[in-house]
Amino acid sequence: MANFALEVTRLGFSALQAVSPDLAGKAAFRLFCRTPSPRPKGEKAKAAHAAGVIRLAGVERFVLRLAGGAKAHAYRLNGGAIGQRKRYLVTHGWGSSAVYMAELISMLSATGAEVVALDFPGHGRAGGRFLHMGLAVGAIAAVEQRFGAFDAVIGHSFGGAALMVSAAGLLPGVAPVTSGRLVLIGAPSEMAWLFTDFGRMIGLRTAAQMALEKKVHRVTGRRLGEFDAANSVGAIGRPVLVIHAEDDKEVSPAHARRYGAADPSVRLFWANGFGHRRIVAAAPVLGAIAAFLEGGVDEKAGESIKKDAEIIPFFELPARRAAL
Repeated sequence: MANFALEVTRLGFSALQAVSPDLAGKAAFRLFCRTPSPRPKGEKAKAAHAAGVIRLAGVERFVLRLAGGAKAHAYRLNGGAIGQRKRYLVTHGWGSSAVYMAELISMLSATGAEVVALDFPGHGRAGGRFLHMGLAVGAIAAVEQRFGAFDAVIGHSFGGAALMVSAAGLLPGVAPVTSGRLVLIGAPSEMAWLFTDFGRMIGLRTAAQMALEKKVHRVTGRRLGEFDAANSVGAIGRPVLVIHAEDDKEVSPAHARRYGAADPSVRLFWANGFGHRRIVAAAPVLGAIAAFLEGGVDEKAGESIKKDAEIIPFFELPARRAAL
């Protein structure tokens, strides 16, 4: 939030929680779930968005209707072709959309696999301005019901956390995603820290903070502390690749280490130098994902990328390889 808007928000919550901490907690939940404007901000974001729109122009599109009237949106590449092929699902982070994942989507579709890329409610072509973990996991269940089981699911940031929550079956009454493999890119391992930081930012006192967290329980059927994906990573019984950058300023690399410490089967790939957003289009990261989907990247923590590594757009990779 801008400084002025934040000050006004803090004043509003200070007054509201003095009257009713419960109402303040409910209002804080609504504010927490409000998604950013889909319009890209800044020249780099505008360029990435425009490039992604071009990449996904002309592909199949689907509207997925969820409980409560919410909608998700899906892109599909290489769908409906004759013959057996792998099927992959791609999910984006908070405030993002499938078009920002276009490099990854292109790499996956170039293998001949069927690729489904999801826009969560409140993002991209899905429309709206509201999303919480329950809706995200519901969207993942809806996309699997529509297209069938996936050989692998790949998620960035919030999208990666939602995939882990889904795979672990943490939400009562929501079918878990049944993929063979999972790839988590810059993904949180638990959610409590987000609500703690948010409550501190808007000035919630203890009673209102508790009301905010109780609202999470009422909406999702799970207490906030139960959204700890690291505790579930070993129980899902599937190969997991965790990709993170130690210079990630939005999701601490401590989350990747928690995943790695949770189960010895988790592979860690350190993509240092690519931060939180550039990481989804970094050529070494795309290569690591491709290798993992084919059964490679066997070392648990031995993979790393130099901080000055070059980002090569996927469409340039064949020419670069030919030049070597």
